[in-house]
Order: sequence, then C-alpha cells, then structure tokens
Amino acid sequence: MIKNLSLVLVGILIMLSCKAQSQMIDNSVVKDFEIERYLGKWYEIARYDHRFERGLVGVTATYSLRDDGMINVVNAGFKGSLSGKQSVSTGKAKIPDMSVPSKLKVSFFLFFYGDYFVMELDSNYQWAVVGSSSENYLWILSRTPEMDPAVYNDLLGRIKKRGYDVEKLIRVEQ
Repeated sequence: MIKNLSLVLVGILIMLSCKAQSQMIDNSVVKDFEIERYLGKWYEIARYDHRFERGLVGVTATYSLRDDGMINVVNAGFKGSLSGKQSVSTGKAKIPDMSVPSKLKVSFFLFFYGDYFVMELDSNYQWAVVGSSSENYLWILSRTPEMDPAVYNDLLGRIKKRGYDVEKLIRVEQ
C-alpha cells in the first residue's frame, strides 16, 4: 500500500513539474488584431517539426473569410523539394472569443480544433509569430517568401525571451 502511494505521489510530482515547465513558456497573444488585415497569403519561414508538415518546403497558408463567418484555411507545400508533389490541406478557423481575436481555433478534420495563437505581429501585418497553448508548435510567417535577416534575428530574440527553444526551428525553403 505504501509502495503504491509512493508511486502515485511520484507520478503527481512529475505531472506538476511538467505543468510548471510548460508555464514557463510565454504564449501570450497580440492585443490589437484585425482578422481582415491578417487574411491573405503567408509564407512559412520557419517552424517546429511536426508530423503533418514533415518534409514539406515552399509552404504557404492562405486565409479568407467564408460566407458563414468562419475563416477558410488553405495550407500548401511541396514534398521534398520545390519541384516535388504539391500537398494541399483545406480547413477552417474560428475566433471563439471576440474579446481575444488573436486566439483562433483551426480545424482540418471534422470538429477537432487546435489552437492558433498570433503571438507577435508586425504593425503592417508583414510578419507574424504563431504558436498555441502547447510549447510544441511554433511558426514564423511572412508576407514574402524571403525575410530580412535582421527581422528574422529580432524574432528569434523575441521567441527566446518567451521561453521557446529557437534551436528547434527548421528554416523552410521557399
């Protein structure tokens, strides 16, 4: 009985330490956000690796308003090289709380939604840093296929201050 209780306590401590560790990530979102200005085409400059984009280059995300008030999301990229087979995923996004419009929910499959947090955004909507409630997802986006190295380095500094591991970012060939 004591051995089982000890295992339970160790498990709780591990879960609490993981929770405390994830709380060290600052995934706060931008305060002023206008979805109409955010719409259009974005180029993926860098991202954390995850299975649904693994091996893709030339990745873009295009957002447009739908008739039902939601946002149409079209992610496209090429497998392996810019001349590889194109992969396109179409989904939808919504703003669940209009008081925080920079916290969106995105779905590419039925009613399963994931977080899409606009954490950094240029005042002219020329670049953005997007994350989620998890520290496992991070993207740097730009309106152009190339990003000024000074801007990119500035964003890396901002991301690092938020507690993200910038070494995990993968530069995306455009």
